[in-house]
Amino acid sequence: MKKFLLVFSLVMMACSSAIAAGLLLNHDPNSYETVNGISMRNLWLKDRFHYGVNELDQFEWCNTKARTAVMQDGIVYVARSEAKMVIPQPGDTIMAAMIYRFDAMTGEEMAPLDVTLNGEPYGVFLGANSIGKDNFGHVWLAPYTSEKTAEVPLYQVNTETGELTLVANLNKGDVIARTDYVDLVGDITLEQAECNVMTPGSQVPTVYAWHNDQGGDIDTWDGFFSGDPYMDFTEFYPESQTQWGYAPACRFVLGEDEEYRYSGETFYIDGFTTVPVLYANDGTIIDGFGSLTQEEMDADSLLMPKVGTNGIGEFALGDRNFIVYSLAQYDAPNSCQVNICELGEGMAFSGMQRYWTFPADGQGQTSDSGLRIHPITTDYTTEGGKEAVMVFEFKCMNGMGVYMVGEGVTPDGPGPVAVPGDVNGDGHVTSVDVTALYNWLLNEDDSNLVNGDQDGDDHVTSADVTVVYNIMLGN
Repeated sequence: MKKFLLVFSLVMMACSSAIAAGLLLNHDPNSYETVNGISMRNLWLKDRFHYGVNELDQFEWCNTKARTAVMQDGIVYVARSEAKMVIPQPGDTIMAAMIYRFDAMTGEEMAPLDVTLNGEPYGVFLGANSIGKDNFGHVWLAPYTSEKTAEVPLYQVNTETGELTLVANLNKGDVIARTDYVDLVGDITLEQAECNVMTPGSQVPTVYAWHNDQGGDIDTWDGFFSGDPYMDFTEFYPESQTQWGYAPACRFVLGEDEEYRYSGETFYIDGFTTVPVLYANDGTIIDGFGSLTQEEMDADSLLMPKVGTNGIGEFALGDRNFIVYSLAQYDAPNSCQVNICELGEGMAFSGMQRYWTFPADGQGQTSDSGLRIHPITTDYTTEGGKEAVMVFEFKCMNGMGVYMVGEGVTPDGPGPVAVPGDVNGDGHVTSVDVTALYNWLLNEDDSNLVNGDQDGDDHVTSADVTVVYNIMLGN
């Protein structure tokens, strides 16, 4: 027993070495019940609550200048402004942007991209504030713009090289305000569909938006609001609000008819002092969380999102329509969590049913310095022979992850993979496995013991702890 306690002590001191080796919990350990025949499971999760409260800070994508991320064609892209110092020529220093990439199925980090424009490092202040995708596989990038900047530059990203191509400088018109986050719908190249671009102004009731036709002149964009590039809105929720507050976000909704699929006739706006509202392009409210009855909110206290967090998306499975939205900032008890709900009849908010809140125990409580944004992306795929949706969420300074949703999804996956050193069957080797052995050897507690015999002698002894210890150190 003394030998075991000595080894256990050594393992605890070796945790920092295990972290350096990357043997950390990178999945959501919570399970999610099947609801109305739809199941969900986590593919991977890198966050403060599960991966490590302090360990996340070692990553370059965990930074207040890495504010938005998107999932496209099996890859996650995290954009960071002013990521590294570049000296293109003597006496000239640029803090250049970068895009970090991850495998969307596994979370494994891929080679990052150096962002360049016209062959030079892209060093614009907050120049990579928004990253997103259009509906035809093109990834785009847009900067923050100040209340003194008359245009919003929009770039297409070469996802192999990081090179930017200027799509357009979108003029704000006569009313100029700060803009933070951008969204667009259609085809940014104008080859396969029209394109509409939008960004709400900060601390004003103004929304900016632009339109271009399929096959149109890429250098000439019309104002989206009956020819005007901006419009002041007068309807908000809560009704007491008269502007968006800091760093509002927007999200276009796809039209139901093919002719109007990318017209942008409806869209969500989510501000610092407001919750997501579905608007028509004349600025009137169509629907939103204000449609929930008091009885619905009393029955489920987690339906209504908190103001101060901005992020929303939609997806459909067959004839069933779902909404995905950020529930709260990093404040307890709903720390950086996301809701998936099925909308009511006719895609109405009233009658919506919450399926899951995830991660179930939260994601992190580290301030992102008031950025508000919580990007959410969905991609369609198949699993179990049926249509499924991959849901990606990213919250600056607190983490990111991908969840699979669908009728053919197995809630708990295919079962534990036999990983050497994995005592508790979660597919990873961490100090949690040592604790499982410790509890068995000292207390005969086998509640977390899936595979205690690590040395193949058909017994669980302190020798098995030594095996796990060596695996954690990479020996």
